[in-house]
Amino acid sequence: MPSIEPGNICPESFRYAFDARSGVATITLDRADRYNALTFQVYDELKQVFDALDTEPGVRAVVLTGAGKAFCSGGDVEDIIGELFERDYRGLLDFTRRTGALIVSMIRCRRPIVGALNGLVAGASAVIAAACDVRIASEDAKIAYLFTKVGLSGADMGASWLLPRIVGHGRATELLMFGDFVDATTAQTWGLYNRVVPKEDVLDTACSWAERLAAGPSFGLEVTKNMLYRGLDGHGAGHGCRGRDSGGLHGGSELPRVLRRVDRETKTAFRLRPHTVTSRTI
Repeated sequence: MPSIEPGNICPESFRYAFDARSGVATITLDRADRYNALTFQVYDELKQVFDALDTEPGVRAVVLTGAGKAFCSGGDVEDIIGELFERDYRGLLDFTRRTGALIVSMIRCRRPIVGALNGLVAGASAVIAAACDVRIASEDAKIAYLFTKVGLSGADMGASWLLPRIVGHGRATELLMFGDFVDATTAQTWGLYNRVVPKEDVLDTACSWAERLAAGPSFGLEVTKNMLYRGLDGHGAGHGCRGRDSGGLHGGSELPRVLRRVDRETKTAFRLRPHTVTSRTI
């Protein structure tokens, strides 16, 4: 995989575009046939892109969205789960740190990130959405932190650090312990979504917000973002996204049983039915 760095942002696993006029970069998760499920490569390239965007010339704001009907259905059980079967504890801990590193890179990126949530937001992608600075969601963008549904820790990827800061401790506890979906209206009422708009307006609204941010004072916004993440508890982003606790659970006795169950259900994991989205993702 070619190295991604400032001046050379050319990811292979998703789309990247930059509008020099507005100063807005757009990242589009582009596996619509898999509802934009995350792979090892997507995780790695997303981290590299957000690291590069921190200093990329001309970029003043970022939009993150998905292609097709979903924003993202979480981790791809076919790409990721099979390999996790073969890993020992250290390998599993490395994976959780790898996913947490993406969230740290998003938070540390000095450019404002606008999430354009155009549909289903599940599992790992719900944490990615929370790591965006603001979120514009479609009316059908239900969201769930599915980790406990498959026997994993709801603290995965720093969710237990991020989510209480957005929705409060009580609602974060409900979302992370039960792992249930909540609809877009509820997510907006709880403060998880900033705006809910018709599906056809999601990207335009998100780009409009990004353009407003790009036209604002870049240094002032950078300091604002930094202080928002540090101001409440005095800790930086890395404090809550190290992955050690989740890594321990990945290596626990429940993992083989959970992974076998997920593996058996792979064929139905990403099926879209009329008015219903089913997902078995991590």
